[in-house]
Amino acid sequence: MQQLSHRGAAVTQHKFDEILDASWDDLKSFLACTKYKSFRNAAEELRLTSTTLMRRIDRLEERLGCKLFLRDQSGLTLSDEGAAMLGDVSEMERHAFNLLRRVAQSSNDTTGTVRVAVTEGPGNFWILPRLIDFQKTYRKITVDLRCAMEQADVARLESDISIQLEPPTNPDLIVAKLGRMHIYPFVSEDYQRLHGVPTSLSELKEHRIIKQNAPQVDDTAYARILGLTSLAGVVGIKTNSSIGVLYAVERGAGVGFLPTSAIALGAPLVAVDLGVSHHADLWLTYHKEFRSSDRHKIVIDWLKKIFDPKAYACFRDEFIHPNALVPMMAAARESFGMKGYVAARPI
Repeated sequence: MQQLSHRGAAVTQHKFDEILDASWDDLKSFLACTKYKSFRNAAEELRLTSTTLMRRIDRLEERLGCKLFLRDQSGLTLSDEGAAMLGDVSEMERHAFNLLRRVAQSSNDTTGTVRVAVTEGPGNFWILPRLIDFQKTYRKITVDLRCAMEQADVARLESDISIQLEPPTNPDLIVAKLGRMHIYPFVSEDYQRLHGVPTSLSELKEHRIIKQNAPQVDDTAYARILGLTSLAGVVGIKTNSSIGVLYAVERGAGVGFLPTSAIALGAPLVAVDLGVSHHADLWLTYHKEFRSSDRHKIVIDWLKKIFDPKAYACFRDEFIHPNALVPMMAAARESFGMKGYVAARPI
């Protein structure tokens, strides 16, 4: 009996050791699968093949002695055991990221890299031109500016600072509203000469829309704002890029929706008055750990300054017609205008 007891204890200890030996890569794979509910999408996020990811999950399930996911054609569903484990693994990840953040922040150090994620338009046409002057002042700070429509997860160390269109709810993050970006329809001057411009929503159906489909962009907003039940037959070009929308509008492809600051900064466009406009708030997001990092504080303060609605009327909460913005933003246009920063024309 005693021998059986010792053998049972040895088996239990062996299983415990196997669980402790579980790879953190396997646990990260588990978290990615719970987030995306698909091996293919999770594998893309982790930059793995689907086969490698499935092998990791199989290995983790074998070590734990239970199935973590129910797998069928619709995707992945957490099992009861997987659901029970999710909170603990998420907490492990949170502590791991906090540890890495503390190591990386180098308190009281104005030397090093600060990663900033932002959507394409504000990143390329607002932050980047001003970043050149910032770099002349802060030579030892490298700003890694990542412009993409996919939202970076600051809590998971995908970026140090994020400027995004939706405020996160994670209590570990500090969130501040930078300003409001107003969106308005535009066409090119050539388009106006050739086709005229619609003066009402009913006339819009005789023109073509350049539509942006991308993360952080409400796919239903176009039809809702325009009061249309469907955009069928109206959309001429779809693109995931806000820069692509600007390019297509400048080349006369149709009506595109762009920030009201576009013509105030010098883009050769014509505002289309349909009686509609849209807005999206810009949210500055960073982890509370960076409050004690000098170089992060410098970049955060600088971002707040260059998006200050008091200095730049295009970011005020109230809507200002694009034409009225032109004289209000003369200084910004002179220093950081879009002349020479527009769509190339074919030879």
